[in-house]
Amino acid sequence: MDTNYTGIVPDLKYFIKVTKEEYNSYKDLFKNNDWNFKAEAIKYCELDCISLFQILNKFNTLIFERFKLNINKYPTLPSLSFAIFRSQYLKKDSIHMLSGSIANDIRQGYTGGACDMYIPTPSTDIIGEGEKVYAYDVNALYPSVMAKYKLPIGKPTYFSGDITKRESNAFGFFYCNIIAPDNILHPILQTHVKTEDGIRTVAPLGSWSDMLFSEEMYNAKKLGYKFEILWGYTFERDFVFEKFVVDMYKIRLLYPKSDPMNYIAKILMNSLYGRFGMDDNFISSIILNKGDYDKFEELDKDNSILDVIELDDNYLVQSKNPRVELDTLLDNGNEVHNINISIAAAITAYARIHMSQFKNRKDFKLFYSDTDSAYTNKPLPKEFIGDGLGLLKLEHVCKDAVFLAPKVYALLTEENKLIMKIKGLSNESVNKISIEDLKNLFIGSCCLEHGLL
Repeated sequence: MDTNYTGIVPDLKYFIKVTKEEYNSYKDLFKNNDWNFKAEAIKYCELDCISLFQILNKFNTLIFERFKLNINKYPTLPSLSFAIFRSQYLKKDSIHMLSGSIANDIRQGYTGGACDMYIPTPSTDIIGEGEKVYAYDVNALYPSVMAKYKLPIGKPTYFSGDITKRESNAFGFFYCNIIAPDNILHPILQTHVKTEDGIRTVAPLGSWSDMLFSEEMYNAKKLGYKFEILWGYTFERDFVFEKFVVDMYKIRLLYPKSDPMNYIAKILMNSLYGRFGMDDNFISSIILNKGDYDKFEELDKDNSILDVIELDDNYLVQSKNPRVELDTLLDNGNEVHNINISIAAAITAYARIHMSQFKNRKDFKLFYSDTDSAYTNKPLPKEFIGDGLGLLKLEHVCKDAVFLAPKVYALLTEENKLIMKIKGLSNESVNKISIEDLKNLFIGSCCLEHGLL
């Protein structure tokens, strides 16, 4: 459309997500006046900025009244959640910042939630009627394990050899040789694998070596995994986030889902753990005069300087993780990022332990599982169900379903509601695909596998 267009209101097809009634009401505003594209675009942008300001202002008021913090100092939700935790819940000297080789060692075993497809469809003959699929979600999985379990605190202690021979319930991160049981239906231990498309996370069979959280290792032993512990780090343990999570969850329960405080409490509760796992790999851009640049270069024993651009009499310097003495030289306040990878790695491991309860069972079939969800052929035992943290809620009972791959599936509920998930496709594209389309893809892949096409 010509940006200088003036005339009648453009046709409805040019308006996105606007109903015919809304369009007609808007059109009536211009019965006696021409519609001007530039003027309306400017008005839209101004109203957008005003509404965003009002939202931020209201959010700032809510946070300050409850937590006495100014959101302008915290550019992201994880940083705001971290500030609330540090200012009101953190026990002094309980968590130490981890960096360097220790952090890099533990980060080897830092993986997220497990997402796997096990059985493509509940139908025994693919097209015919099959059993129902019960779709469950965990209530606040990560916050629940943050509140329930003790986490690594204090300074790590290095060990060599099998620490469990000296300390049967040793707690920490162990580098192990691992052997998975041959007959396991749903592997529960993950590892990073380098592929042509980058680093992938898989739950393998066979044998491999990796860094593991001790509690995940003990849990896997129950299923027949075998371990040779070579070296690692032990920690003290204590509850770290219990009061923070309980308080945030209480706030959620005080307000209906339609209230902003419900959503704010949910986001703050879920944003905290990832802040501890942030990669301490920052690039800073600094403008220096020649004298300061010469000192910077002389002190840079770690070769942190990445790029230098001359700006008349000054230099624009990009550096990676400058050392403390360089921060002091540049008056950067000795920036500390307060990162502890052991906290984040333990939380994600505890979450996988929690979800392992629904795998490798004989009392029901598991079609598909995600970080915090499970799709089964039968209702789960009552002890798993409820509204509390870590318990499951039944989201849907489905009369048909097809699971093609992680993040690629379709569900048809008993109310005939179609739920489609295809990672990488827009909602517009997904809406053009039917459950039968996914079934045909599965049938086609089976025929190719057996040489029928």
